Formats: sequence, C-alpha cells, structure tokens
Amino acid sequence: MEIPFVSFLPMERELDSVLRGAFERVYARSWYIGGVEDKEFEKVFADYCGVNYCVGTGNGLDALMLILKALGIGDGDQVIVPSNTYIATALAVTYVGAEPVFVEPDIRTFNIEPVKIEEKISPRTRAIMPVHLYGQPCDMDPIMDIAKRYRLYVVEDSAQSHGAVYKGRKIGTFGHASGFSFYPGKNLGALGDAGAVVSNDRELISKVRALGNYGSDYKYHHLYQGNNSRLDELQAAFLSAKLPYLEKMNKERKRIARMYLDGIKNPAVVLPYVLPGTEPVWHIFAIRCKCREQLEKYLNDHGVGTAKHYPIPIHMQECYRELGIKKGDLPIAEEISVTELSLPMYYGMKDEEIEYVIQIINQFGKSLQESVNE
Repeated sequence: MEIPFVSFLPMERELDSVLRGAFERVYARSWYIGGVEDKEFEKVFADYCGVNYCVGTGNGLDALMLILKALGIGDGDQVIVPSNTYIATALAVTYVGAEPVFVEPDIRTFNIEPVKIEEKISPRTRAIMPVHLYGQPCDMDPIMDIAKRYRLYVVEDSAQSHGAVYKGRKIGTFGHASGFSFYPGKNLGALGDAGAVVSNDRELISKVRALGNYGSDYKYHHLYQGNNSRLDELQAAFLSAKLPYLEKMNKERKRIARMYLDGIKNPAVVLPYVLPGTEPVWHIFAIRCKCREQLEKYLNDHGVGTAKHYPIPIHMQECYRELGIKKGDLPIAEEISVTELSLPMYYGMKDEEIEYVIQIINQFGKSLQESVNE
C-alpha cells in the first residue's frame, strides 16, 4: 500500500465546484487587490476566530512581522520565542530589528514551556511569541499571567492551528494579536501564499493594515515606512469558499489522530501528549523515536510517507550563527530535532490506510530484531 505524507486530492475533489466558483467570481469581477472578497474573508474569519478584527496579509511570516512592527518593537528589543518551531517565528523578530530569545519546549507537547519563560526575561524584553505548534494549543493561562506581571505583549503564532481550542476558546484570541498562515498545506489553506492578523485591538489592526499597504492609510498618503503584504482577491475567495468546511475537516483530523493514539503500541515510539483542556487540530501528527532514521526508512520502504519537523533547530542554522548559541545550549530542541517524525495526516485518509500505518509502526522493531537474529 502506498500512502503519501500528505495529499490535497480528497479535499480538492470534494470542494471542486466551490473553488472553481470562487475563481470565476473573481475573474468576472476583474478586481484583484483590496476588493469585496478580501473584506468578506476578513469578516468571516474574524467571526470564526471569535475576535473583532482581521486583516489579510501576503503570508504568515508577514503577519507576525507586521504585528511586531505595529507594536513598535524594533532595534534593541528582545522577543521570547520557542526554541522548537519553524524559522518564520524567529525571522519575524529579526525583520523588525529585534532579537529572538529562545525558550525550551515541553518535550511532550513540543510547545514553549511556560515555567521557563520568566528566567529569560530581561529589561529589553518586549513580547512573548508562543507558537501553537503542529495544531497543539500552548498553555496560555500561565503565559498570559507572566506577560501581565512583566507588562509584555503576547503575539500568538497560530500558523498551524486554525480552529484549535484552549479551555473552550479558540487560539489566536488570547494575546494582543495573532498571525495566521494559509499556506496550501495548512488546515485552512489557500491555493498559494496568504496570511492574516486577528485582534480585538482596532488601533493595532488599522496600523497593521496600513503597514502592509506601503504604510498608507489611503492612496498616496503614507503614515509609515511600510511593506507590500496584502491578501489578494483570488486567495481571499478561495479561503472564504473553504472556511465553512474547516470544522468538518478538523473533526476528521481529530478522528485520525485518535486512531493513531489508540492504535500505536510500540515502546520505541513516543506519542504526542494532549494538554488537558485543549483540543488540537493536528496539522502535524508528530511522534518521537530514538532510532528515527531506521523507523523512517522502514516506513518509507513499506510505502508510508513521512516528514521531519524540524531537523535543524533555529539556533544551529547558519543564518543565526551571530546569536552565539552553541550546540548543547538548547538540548530539548536539539533532542526533538533528531527524534521527531511526522506521520501521514490529511483530510480524506481511509481507515484502511490509517490502520496500515499503525500496523507497520507496531511491527517496527520486531522485524529489525528478526533480521538481526537470522
């Protein structure tokens, strides 16, 4: 059996008519930036998240960068970020001239460990940027308590967690603002790059909108030295077409995750931990294994696609050498980087495919031992 790591085909087949309809609607209107589709998506996505405002951006990285810029964070400032995340989180901080300060994760959830945040706060710290990684909500209550005590901004990186819930409330609604990515592989994905900022702060959203439009509040009038990062009409239309199906698709991801959690019984494999009071949306189903390379080869040899998130931690990337963080300084992120393996997870997986993945994982180790004994 051949099972890809990810496939968009089941979703695209199901939504074929609504996606084609969205394209035809935009094409017939012949208006491609800053039109009715953008305004409509901003409204419905804000409603979905449970916030007052949303502004579309060109991508998720820009969404985070524009938030930091709008908050006045820049040269000389520090922003606390998790040591285990995609590089975009740190890049957003760097792009505004600030310094990312890494805090280690809870190895069970892969998310930033709240009890380790306080020791990294300095007089230069301006914000905390928790990342709801792989669709798993961060433990937001202690993070918000710390931010309140130290008068810090909280900017949620919700790029992988559309619709995830923490204690009955959708993520992206706890901090001062949140950045979302709609990269095609996300739970709510566009058919190209796209992103958004959500917030209950009207003034902040207005500034983000202007900053993403060359710093302009109206044509040829520029308040700030801005950027060009706007959600185009076509991607907005696609996103509006897909949003009504997001809960259904997230529900299916939760069902697949439950089958994995209940079915995988291999002592060599560490399953993801679900924080009490949270409802992950399983953008990625990440396991850990000390013999990851052997497991990955075994799965691939048996037709099961896999991926590794993220094999080189940010602090060990060439582009962040100037931070002076040495190998061994962030051991939990480094441990995750060499043990994490992502299993197939996408809308439309068949039960027999999920069961096959479980079967192959459970056989791993036994087959290796048998080959050694031969």
